[in-house]
Amino acid sequence: MKKNFRTSVFKRAYEMMKATGKTFSICLSKAWAIYRLSKRMKKETVRFTYEKADGTLRKAIGTLKDINNLIKGTGKENYKTFNYYDVEAKGFRSFKVENLISIF
Repeated sequence: MKKNFRTSVFKRAYEMMKATGKTFSICLSKAWAIYRLSKRMKKETVRFTYEKADGTLRKAIGTLKDINNLIKGTGKENYKTFNYYDVEAKGFRSFKVENLISIF
C-alpha cells in the first residue's frame, strides 16, 4: 500500500501533540509547515530557523536535493524529528519538529 503524504503529516502532528500537549490544530499547522519545508528542500537549498535542545536559536541552511549518495543506512521514518543535510556544516543534522520557528 502506497503511503499518502497526508498520513505522514497527521502522524507528525499527533506526535507533536503528545510531546507538547498543545491542541491538535496548532500541531497540525506546524506539521504542514514541516511538510512544505521538506518539499521545498527536495528542490533547492532553504534557510530556516529552529530552537536547539539547549534553547538557543539555530539559523540553518539545508537541503534534501541530490543527497542520495551521502545516505549510508536505510533507517525508518521518525515523525518526532526532521532530518536534513546542513550545507554550511557539510553533514546531516536533525531537530525536533515542534521546534521549527520560521522558513525563509
